[in-house]
Amino acid sequence: MAGVLLPLWGLGADAPRLGIDPVERIVRAMTLEEKASLLVGASMEDYSGEGSVAGRTLRYIPGSAGTTVPMPQYGIPPTVMADGPAGLRIDPVRRGETRTYHCTAFPVGTMLASTWNPELLEEVGAAIGNEVLEYGCDVILGPGMNIHRNPLCGRNFEYYSEDPLLSGKCGAAMVRGIQSQGVGTSVKHFVANNQEGLRLQNDARVSQRALREIYLRGFEIAVREGKPWTVMSSYNRLNGPYTQENRDLLTTILRDEWGYDGIVVTDWIGRRNTVAQVHAGNDLMMPGEPSQSEEIVRAVREGRLDERDVDLCVRRMLEYIMRTPRFRGHEPSNRPDFTHHAATARRAAAEGMVLLSNRHETLPLAAGSRIALFGVNAYEYIGCGTGAGFVYAPYMTDLNRSFAEAGFQPDSLTEALYASYLAFGQALYAEQNARLVLGNRFYPPESPLTEEFIAARAATSDIAVVSFGRLSGEGNDRPVSDYYLTTEERTLLERVCSAFHAREKRVVVVLNIGGVVETASWSELPDAILVGWQGGQEGGRATVDVLGGKVSPSGRLPMTFPIDYGDHPSSHNFPLNYRSHRGDWADDAPERRLRNLGFTDYEEDIWVGYRYFTTHAPERVAYPFGYGLSYTTFDWSDASLAKNGAECRVRVRVTNTGAYPGKEVVELYVAAPEGPLPKPRRELRAFAKSRTLQPGESEWMTLRFALSDLASFDPTCASFVTDAGTYDVELARSADDIRIRLPLKVPAARRRVHDVLNPREPLQLLTFPAESPQTISKANLSVRTTN
Repeated sequence: MAGVLLPLWGLGADAPRLGIDPVERIVRAMTLEEKASLLVGASMEDYSGEGSVAGRTLRYIPGSAGTTVPMPQYGIPPTVMADGPAGLRIDPVRRGETRTYHCTAFPVGTMLASTWNPELLEEVGAAIGNEVLEYGCDVILGPGMNIHRNPLCGRNFEYYSEDPLLSGKCGAAMVRGIQSQGVGTSVKHFVANNQEGLRLQNDARVSQRALREIYLRGFEIAVREGKPWTVMSSYNRLNGPYTQENRDLLTTILRDEWGYDGIVVTDWIGRRNTVAQVHAGNDLMMPGEPSQSEEIVRAVREGRLDERDVDLCVRRMLEYIMRTPRFRGHEPSNRPDFTHHAATARRAAAEGMVLLSNRHETLPLAAGSRIALFGVNAYEYIGCGTGAGFVYAPYMTDLNRSFAEAGFQPDSLTEALYASYLAFGQALYAEQNARLVLGNRFYPPESPLTEEFIAARAATSDIAVVSFGRLSGEGNDRPVSDYYLTTEERTLLERVCSAFHAREKRVVVVLNIGGVVETASWSELPDAILVGWQGGQEGGRATVDVLGGKVSPSGRLPMTFPIDYGDHPSSHNFPLNYRSHRGDWADDAPERRLRNLGFTDYEEDIWVGYRYFTTHAPERVAYPFGYGLSYTTFDWSDASLAKNGAECRVRVRVTNTGAYPGKEVVELYVAAPEGPLPKPRRELRAFAKSRTLQPGESEWMTLRFALSDLASFDPTCASFVTDAGTYDVELARSADDIRIRLPLKVPAARRRVHDVLNPREPLQLLTFPAESPQTISKANLSVRTTN
């Protein structure tokens, strides 16, 4: 089929034309076969080369994810969808051309969430949207909105947070930014796609309350505030049915309750129950198979599918197509503003870095310092993860070259050693025909180096910087071992700290990671720890911007760093069985180890991330949700709370009392009074970030939330219920660092919604003792049954 366009059906000169005639007239004019074809996508292989509609040349984009079917007889062009979300993913080279089509690699979603700055995310989104537009695509498949239910999900780097409010606000900002360029987004993966293990078949068994308060909430915010063109239904099942076939999810909640008016597109999978998908409200089946169109036609003719369901999807598809650059006749330049986009990526990466520790004011580094740079990922930077979230960037900056560019003096002997080691690793794995990742780049395991070599570096350097990295991606979850430092990494860190501290010199650790790693067992060894995340192509330079003091760190953790992986309640069932590297739970019963094969019981219910830790296990936190240090200090004063109808407004004055310019984040949590439903100790309800404040400068910051945001979902009456009483509005620097409390009297309220998405069978949920446990274990866990 390569190079072949669909046939041009001849309807005569009076055939209705999209954009000229009403959509209803086109729907009435279409044959059933044409309607069915419009609802099933076509892969790029079916549309290579060029075609034309209405006299306009249409070029198909190599490496994009797929297209919709063109119908020239109605003036309907194909539209192109391409992967994201940390930048456009298309092929960087094209057959017969010498020029390249690289795209800017922006910071990953977790790092963008760490900025706590929706305005900055809109800027990043606008830059991404410009590349989508100028490379001739219509929709980028992102942002990723799934919750960090467990730290080992392989795609957490694409997602924002463990908290639905932070996720939703980031997603809405990204959607607004991208769509400001006249192209579309696809908020994904809707919903409860929180693991990669068995993701095509897995049944996520989730209580109504957890769905409403945690897993649906971020999507709701993104849909209501961002208004995405498309929403992508996920691969997995949800309480039985596949999400792609779930009318309660895609129509009752998404459209009837939230008012969504765009299209729903399936995640990229082969044929499922196409008839059920159409009835559910899935408008576009991707990547598309001809048999799916045939199935739709046959089902209508046999009475198994109402043609009105088909017509509704067709109308929404036509309305979507009229929004696209292809339909508007935009001629892509293939020349985005890469200079501006790289600068935006660098600024966002720097603002998303989180300073975990900084003893003895180790950072920022003194100008021109002699630096001994250790760790594979100091020389081979990981800019993003693998799979759909990978971007073919024109370059990737690393710490070594970035330090040199900024006027620091990396140790040349250490650089030469790592260059040889990396070259050896590449040659070794290439010889073994191993599958290389990230554009034929392989990251060999860490080498501890000899004590003698490290001691020699300590004698001639001012400071040591050690970088450890983690790579994950689509299709596989991280193994438990990935959560901890390897033996070689731990040995290297201990040797570096020993040698440099013996000479009263400092050590800095940079974590080039996409998700949580264990820090509690080694955090006292170095003098400073910076979470550098995966910052895209400018990540190396941005890291040096922060380490060198050009930018004062202002990032905050979008998730909790627990003391141990087993401290997460979801570690009991993610995604199959869990066995700690220390042998914990080695005697766990075989029936428990196998019980969630093909399904996952979300036994922890609403107790995800900080909601669990602040309420039940505060002692098990290494670094809390919302945590992050700065090079300067801030004072908060004159806080006030005003209620205007259904909205609450909090104002607080923030003053930079330190010696460095910097930005401050104010997190607003609300603690509810005791009521019939168990509730977290506190929940994030708003946040705000200041502009860069000079020493001594102040800014009045305003945070808003609605009284309805305080409600909890009661499944017994399918309602969001707000209990009457006095709530504590808490202004905080993290979930564990409350600075100001303001009382708020709230009247009782109740809002009923549809009673849908119930688990098919009673779901056993974890319950916790009244006192805070020291760890999650079989001894202090019980279960309760709920419907």
